[in-house]
Amino acid sequence: MQVALVQLSATTDAAANRTSVDDVLGTFGPHDGLDLVVLPEGTMHDFGDPSHDLRSAAEPLDGPFATLLADHAKRLGAYVVAGAFEARADASGEPDLPYNVLLAFAPDGTLAASYRKIHLYDSFGYAESERLVAGDVAPVVLDVAGRRVGLMTCYDLRFPEMARMLVDAGADVLCVPAAWVRGPLKEDHWTTLLRARAIENTVDVLAADQYGKYVGHSMVVDPLGVVVAAAGEEAAVVRASLSVDRLGRARSTNPSLANRRIGVPAPAAADGGDEGRAS
Repeated sequence: MQVALVQLSATTDAAANRTSVDDVLGTFGPHDGLDLVVLPEGTMHDFGDPSHDLRSAAEPLDGPFATLLADHAKRLGAYVVAGAFEARADASGEPDLPYNVLLAFAPDGTLAASYRKIHLYDSFGYAESERLVAGDVAPVVLDVAGRRVGLMTCYDLRFPEMARMLVDAGADVLCVPAAWVRGPLKEDHWTTLLRARAIENTVDVLAADQYGKYVGHSMVVDPLGVVVAAAGEEAAVVRASLSVDRLGRARSTNPSLANRRIGVPAPAAADGGDEGRAS
């Protein structure tokens, strides 16, 4: 599977962000043979300062940002995943707190999936739950070029059960768009947790982060925890090829999923078959 991670710095000007995304995605073409392009959390509109009301920034799932992504997905013949804020209304029809959402568009330009961030960043002195609402606890997994790609967002990375839920749903790739804020030890946490999720689940990890007030360092990590491609602290595109053979060798060398005895999902088939099991 051929992947590209886009590391960018979004602003609170949604129109300017669309122009930036259009420019960078326009550097890709069908000749690149990409299967999946990943952009960071909050690409549609940055979080801004804590007083910034994200309800006014949120868009529907067929809004201008989504339309831009859909057009590029269709042009490239690839899946495109990016972070946005999804508009919600309360019972009276007034704007309510939005979702922090990942939009995943298929090569035909249709919305293949939307993942609403489960774990809101109420940590390190910040309260994301005051500005956004959490999604339901359910795995979102895409079929991309013969691989199963599980979607998670930023702070979700700190919860190993989140990654394992996706793996139990069949994911062998974790896709992690993020806006991982800078701070003491934050870069170390980012790189350590990405490698840990790869190692403990024997999966590839694709992490696309913003830079600037965020740590950057978007990277691709293989199922044995090796960082195979990475960006620094500036705008960048990270490309990599994910190997099914490498995945198989990793799971043969480190069969931790097959060996685990805690939290193993029961077989779906009554005859003792292994449907529904992670392996």
